[in-house]
Amino acid sequence: MLPSESPTARSVVGVADDLFAALRGESPTLPRATSVVLVLIDGLGVIGLRTHAGHARTLTAGMAKKDVAHSVFPSTTAAALTSILTGAWPGAHGLVGYRVLDPSRDILVNQLTGWESEGLDPATWQASPTIFERARQEGRPAFAVGVAAYADSGFTRATLRGADFVAARTPAERVEAAYELAARNPGSVVYCYLPEADKAGHKHGIASSRWVSALEDIDAALSRTVPDGVGVLVTSDHGMVDVPEHRQVVLDAGHLEGVRHVGGEPRMLHAYLEPDADAAAVLARWRRDLDGLADVGTRDEAIAAGLFGPAVTDAAASRIGDLLVVARGNGAVYDGTAADQRSRGMIGQHGGITPEERQVPLLRFGAFAR
Repeated sequence: MLPSESPTARSVVGVADDLFAALRGESPTLPRATSVVLVLIDGLGVIGLRTHAGHARTLTAGMAKKDVAHSVFPSTTAAALTSILTGAWPGAHGLVGYRVLDPSRDILVNQLTGWESEGLDPATWQASPTIFERARQEGRPAFAVGVAAYADSGFTRATLRGADFVAARTPAERVEAAYELAARNPGSVVYCYLPEADKAGHKHGIASSRWVSALEDIDAALSRTVPDGVGVLVTSDHGMVDVPEHRQVVLDAGHLEGVRHVGGEPRMLHAYLEPDADAAAVLARWRRDLDGLADVGTRDEAIAAGLFGPAVTDAAASRIGDLLVVARGNGAVYDGTAADQRSRGMIGQHGGITPEERQVPLLRFGAFAR
């Protein structure tokens, strides 16, 4: 189950500290900047970007092999975006998957869209300080530029606390707004969110013309000249793999005997066992049934291996499945007994540990350009 990467590889968790160090003129890797802009292209892996370099000439111009960071585990938006915007590992901020257990109520909660409907408190469920709260503590202006529909969501309140939210419709309009805010507010931290590639990838796949078109729009948006003194970092929360129908594994009631809840997402499931289940027997059965298709490990094994970061809080640990199921290659594992299987229609998926999912670009523009 362990991802194959160098222990010294850069992580998206460190992006926040890099930005603050650059503002103070103390970064060993980035030049000093009067203001900083963090552009987040949701769903853009570095392998997918390089494969389609001809459609992303702004992003790939001068791109070096070292312009890469690694996403967190699991490589899903709720976990990774929160890590980028807090500088904390999932084991610290507690968003350890897409759908996870709320042990106090024994229900699964969706950590992207379920905050209101499932009764999550953004201030306590995600308690790590955001980069915007850190900026405010230093007396710095803080802004988040995104899609209007996300302005008041629970996930926004959990991850963008401390930022003044500015809505803009297109990628070009969002980048323009972010650059103008940074230029008009010296010392500021500005975040710019571009979800178009992720949406196109889920629906049509990263090999599709729709995904390429979304990438071209984003690349064109970032061709805008950066204002003097403003440093821009461009990164992503995760990449994607396309999952064909013949690589979908469906678990039936027999497979799920002793399992109370199945959370996570098809590339990385959290399985929560019944209190009286024989955990060793369930683990052995799942490893046998999924041999060659997915890696199956326990919560304790994952924590000991540092998959969720160097330290895991009690709150975070209580949300992690008793078993973790990580699909191999370009496969996905589904709960066949669940009433809602809409995710089986998704082509592009993520959450696992392949390089396509975990390697993301880390690109420098403006005052940060080499």
